[in-house]
Amino acid sequence: MVHFTCDLCGKDLTASNDPRFVVKISAYAGFDPNQITEEDLDDDHLEAISELLRHEHGDAGTDEDMPTFKGFRFDLCATCHGKFLKDPLGRDLIRSLDFSSN
Repeated sequence: MVHFTCDLCGKDLTASNDPRFVVKISAYAGFDPNQITEEDLDDDHLEAISELLRHEHGDAGTDEDMPTFKGFRFDLCATCHGKFLKDPLGRDLIRSLDFSSN
């Protein structure tokens, strides 16, 4: 049997009849081209795709390379799901921390 727990509070979601909510977050670099240039048309797109595939499978790149895509998946109970929907970026938590100015 598959076992699920809430990734925020740790509540066992397998034994209870409470619903389980799945939250998926994708983080990737935004790209907003203004216009297509001659340089864009001259690029070797097959080589770029090959490089992306090598990087995706861990064959190329270093630790200094910043990933272009990162995905996250979380299982949440109904209570934590409601809290997430109200403040998905955790801004209220950050505001509630009161650090000294020294």
